Amino acid sequence: MLHKKKGYPEEEEIVFCKVTKIFPNSVFVELTKIFPNSVFVELLEYGEQGLVHISEIAPGRIRNLRDYVSEGRQIVCKVLRIDQQKGHIDLSLRRVNSHQRAAKMEEIKQEAKAETLIQQLAKRLQLPPEEFYRKITEKVFKEYSHLYLCFKDVVDGSADLEKLGLENKIAVELTNAIMDKFKPPKVILKGEITLQTYLSEGIEKIKATLTNIEKISNTIRISYLGGGRFKLIIEDLDYKPAEQTLRKVQEILDKFIDKLSTAAFEREKTE
Repeated sequence: MLHKKKGYPEEEEIVFCKVTKIFPNSVFVELTKIFPNSVFVELLEYGEQGLVHISEIAPGRIRNLRDYVSEGRQIVCKVLRIDQQKGHIDLSLRRVNSHQRAAKMEEIKQEAKAETLIQQLAKRLQLPPEEFYRKITEKVFKEYSHLYLCFKDVVDGSADLEKLGLENKIAVELTNAIMDKFKPPKVILKGEITLQTYLSEGIEKIKATLTNIEKISNTIRISYLGGGRFKLIIEDLDYKPAEQTLRKVQEILDKFIDKLSTAAFEREKTE
């Protein structure tokens, strides 16, 4: 993990840690007397050491700390108290709820993905990875707390790496890499439309209906399958707008129906 924050975390902050020592431990007899029934961790984002007392590991009585944690395990904790003069950071594992844990792990995952992208690009440009990382982050971190937040803004067009201070060649190369790796996957809804009518102007009615459907959104694609059957594909960046588009399609199909005309839509099941 390349990203290191300066200073100390704040109280109540959710932090990413790695277990380094568990007490009691016969190997550390003297330390066990000072820190009985405690877990030492490294705050990976800060490079500082912290301590989780047994009472903050899990609710209820704990007979063996190793039933809950082990050396080398990565855990998410909440900062309880900080004494900068003594260099003490007290943490809690049990006070982190599932939502906070999932959000922190996703943040770490996305930042690791951004760091990997930087390392891969550095290798392709034949530049030292750590030096290349510092060159980029000294500009990006003036505006953002994390690389991945900047990269997401690059994808949606609200951030420009050159305007952030990166030289043109690097900005262009990095932007292209970001658009390739961080562009969110599209949501795809598929289905089959069937239109049948016995009206004399039936062909015109079908054409008008399909045209009105295509006008709903540029995320819609329609192709002819034969026999009054048409393939409908909706591609969007999120389920909510995709489902809204599909509802509008259904509304148009409902208007097609009369005594001599029928319309149906069968949605394709996704795995």
